[in-house]
Amino acid sequence: MRNSRRLMALVMALLMVFSMSFAMADLSGEEYAEQAKFVTELASDYSGKTVILHSNDVHGAVEGYAYIAALKAQFQALGADVIVADAGDFSQGTTYVSTSKGLSAVELMNAAGYDVITLGNHEFDFGYAQLLDNLSKAQFKVVCADVIVDETGASIYDGSTVITTPSGLKVGFFGMETPETATKVNPGLIKEISFVTFGDLYTCAQAQIDALKAEADVVVGLTHLGVDAESAPNGYRSIDLWNHIEGADILLDGHSHTVMTAGENGEPIQSTGTKFANIGVVVIDNATKAIEDHFLVATEGLAQDEAVLAQAKAIVDEVEAKYGAVFAKTEVVLNGERDPGNRTEETNLGDLICDAMVWSVLKEGGIEQAEPNHVVGITNGGGIRATIEAGDITMNMINTVLPFGNTVAVVYVTGEELLEALEASTYCTPEAIGGYPQTSGITYTLDTTKAYDQGDLYILDGKETTYYAPKSIQRVTITAINGEAFDPAATYAVVTNNFCSAGGDTYNVFGRSTSSFDTGIPMDETVMQFVSEVLDGTITAEAYGQPRGSETQIR
Repeated sequence: MRNSRRLMALVMALLMVFSMSFAMADLSGEEYAEQAKFVTELASDYSGKTVILHSNDVHGAVEGYAYIAALKAQFQALGADVIVADAGDFSQGTTYVSTSKGLSAVELMNAAGYDVITLGNHEFDFGYAQLLDNLSKAQFKVVCADVIVDETGASIYDGSTVITTPSGLKVGFFGMETPETATKVNPGLIKEISFVTFGDLYTCAQAQIDALKAEADVVVGLTHLGVDAESAPNGYRSIDLWNHIEGADILLDGHSHTVMTAGENGEPIQSTGTKFANIGVVVIDNATKAIEDHFLVATEGLAQDEAVLAQAKAIVDEVEAKYGAVFAKTEVVLNGERDPGNRTEETNLGDLICDAMVWSVLKEGGIEQAEPNHVVGITNGGGIRATIEAGDITMNMINTVLPFGNTVAVVYVTGEELLEALEASTYCTPEAIGGYPQTSGITYTLDTTKAYDQGDLYILDGKETTYYAPKSIQRVTITAINGEAFDPAATYAVVTNNFCSAGGDTYNVFGRSTSSFDTGIPMDETVMQFVSEVLDGTITAEAYGQPRGSETQIR
């Protein structure tokens, strides 16, 4: 008991520096954040308790793993058995993980002592084979019930697992991946797998719960589903799942970067936001075998595990040595935010990226099937991942903005098909959507007061996607293409990325095109070259101080 008191004094000194502040600018679901329960002081004794610490959507914030490792040690010092879990999207987000194609994240999760995780859509960004190779080195359990290997018909990993703590408590975990992965990852990289969709998603989850109930004392879902509005039409949100299952005790969620300790109607769903802004805590009483509390802890000011931090810093230093060189500067902030931002409206950063892509193709004279004034640029707003502040620009910054390794591609479509692509990619605007079109050369009006005329579900390569074609064009009107009249019957060359050209996100119409090509030029290199050669190394307020006004949005 004396040792416990000494440890408690040390721990409480550390915990008193917790900050209850958290960044809202890059998070969706602000209404949930307002309801979230934050704790700045822990109880003095966790003997007889099992604590689950959880993260989600880490997205390359590698030094954050030192926080969760230290917090694990602190709870153990207070007498708790501790399980560490993650709800996906750890493989991508900064050069610190993308340059290793996600492997460095797995290595850090091993060092931090993770026990169980599920997959996020971004785990597949570098392809199915790369994911399998990365996770072959994992020292933690992977659970994912709803991703199916087509060749065998089996789940990619076990759907669930039971972890028995030193005290004998049996905690069951099942994992659910968003079916939206089918269109949020380059379809060409995941041809070997399929995703459980619609009501079958609930049936799949319930089967895992039923199996766990026979063995486990507590059932926990690791769900990479989120609560984004764009996921609502197909019922793919975590709150939809909760309302169609029975027997689970709590869902630990990811995907929408939401800060929440409960769903909109009080559902027991917890999510930490993104990039280790917070760590989630679930406290289980071993005697009653019930969850007695769950809350979030802000990481600002928390202690960090020195060994894990040193391993993370070694990764950071190695990447910075290669990518940290300054090559340009910007006079203005380049907006890389999600909402409001690249998933809801035109941004100056979206304009810059699309201009660079169009320039990179035209300077090589690679457009043969369309007139030069019929060349336009489109990239999905969800592919723009970070803001660049005014000042120096490094290669690392550009790679963080465009971390997927996508290349510049060209797809030929008719004006009618181009209009369909814009209509489909703004179907839920002003709600955020990853497919939101950042453009170059297209002047259009989007009337969000009109309803989207939902048609049939898009099919790509014989598989169902998660988006619907428009029956008719109700919301988008293209007023000009490069200053000239828009012609629905004309052929247009759309310079885009290889993800969209393959039919990713809402761009099914691009994937159906019978004429396209991939330049093989990485998008980040294209932007760097454009800034260096065309803008003479300086992004000025005159050129990109504000969005150029290509889009008019009626709300």
